[in-house]
Amino acid sequence: MQYPHILHHGATERVTGSCHQLFMDPHTSVLIDCGADHDVSSPNVLNVSPATLKALIITHVHNDHVGRLHELLASGFKGPILCSEASARLLPLVMEDVLKQGRAHDSQQTKRVLETIRRKIVALPFERWFTMVDTPLLQCRLRLQRAGHILGSAYVEFDLQYPESGHDARIVFSGDLGACHTPILRRPRSPERADILVLESTYGDRLHADRTQRQARLEQVIDQALKNGGSVLLPAFSIGRTQELLYELEDILRRKALLSPAAAQPRPDQAPVDWAQLPVILDSPLASRFTRVYRAFHADWDAQAQQRLDEGRTPLGFDQLITVDGHVKHMQVVNYLAKTARPAIVIAGHGMCSGGRIVNYLKAMLGDPRHHVVFVGYQAKGTPGRMIQVQGRASQPAQVELDGAFYAIRAGVTTVAGYSAHADQQGLVSFVTGMAHWPGQIRLVHGEHAAKTALGQALVSVYRQHDKALHLLIPGMREQSQRL
Repeated sequence: MQYPHILHHGATERVTGSCHQLFMDPHTSVLIDCGADHDVSSPNVLNVSPATLKALIITHVHNDHVGRLHELLASGFKGPILCSEASARLLPLVMEDVLKQGRAHDSQQTKRVLETIRRKIVALPFERWFTMVDTPLLQCRLRLQRAGHILGSAYVEFDLQYPESGHDARIVFSGDLGACHTPILRRPRSPERADILVLESTYGDRLHADRTQRQARLEQVIDQALKNGGSVLLPAFSIGRTQELLYELEDILRRKALLSPAAAQPRPDQAPVDWAQLPVILDSPLASRFTRVYRAFHADWDAQAQQRLDEGRTPLGFDQLITVDGHVKHMQVVNYLAKTARPAIVIAGHGMCSGGRIVNYLKAMLGDPRHHVVFVGYQAKGTPGRMIQVQGRASQPAQVELDGAFYAIRAGVTTVAGYSAHADQQGLVSFVTGMAHWPGQIRLVHGEHAAKTALGQALVSVYRQHDKALHLLIPGMREQSQRL
């Protein structure tokens, strides 16, 4: 076998389950991510032998990149867990939630697993080389670079040297790359070079809507929704999407309050909305914990977010933000808003309405036309979120099943585009073409069949235009080579 060699243990046929093993020689390998597969039809069994594993590198802490970490530990993995400094803070929080949701561990087992994870974590700063192997036969350095997907997200560069043969290789694993015009985080920059690039392809077959106008669209939807005299419900995932929403809502409410009373929106038979007092309710204990980490790592924020801090603003902790922790308080808020239809903006998980606290809000308020549900993320086929999204556009009354019962959909339903946290086809191609030395081999992972095919065609086309050779591999599907 020729080295370096890469095995893909996940994310070869769909978006989730990222897990890739880089063999540097027969006795030395590292694992890049160890994610859960969200497809219930998948066996979702971690098939990685820890015998050669020197380390696990985490690109970011989404479940589909870390959700099988406890299985790796149970298999006998003894090495360190390398990740960015922000991911080092977030990872135990995510894994605590994963273990609780899985219900396979009792509280003492969960505590022991989390203690093991914390003990193994080695936090690495961005943009600095870290020597992992240094022997006469093999030298390996790695470096984390900002990926702009969520806080702490990174792509990973490996610099391999084989002194005896004089061979060297630069291998890059993209992790998940963020979209342009994402608030709070700095946008990713292409690496200088790569010989082999393992590239995500989540949205390799599409271009995103104009993201520069998404806040304006969100504001317009909230304006219209509050005119109906009720609350706005925003289902959102706990990390990434929630913090972006808070950041934009702070800006919307601040400007509305400064313009008051001109900005006050008249509502049927009711007083205008008082934007300076309009509550934004964050009803997700996990999202609240993640938000505190986001605030603590403000040094990783982009220039615009830093400027807001310099102006004395607190984009993720403003005065109108109300956090709800305990279940009793949660149900009190649900019942109060359902009964009074007081104007409020509620952010609650789960993002696809298949669980979490948003379900109680929907059961209590979805049948009331005064309220409004605003989707800002993809709703997967078969989820309650997708059903509400589709049925909400129907001309006749519709229903959705929640917790085994059916509920009428009479509330307003709107989808605001532009909130994807993944780069689109243009962003992914630009990540490649932004390198001074383009990779000779690209492996497409973490995408559906259509997305990988379309991205592969786009890459082949741009390589051909620049008279460059490309060896394109799509693990799990086919291999395509272009020698120009």
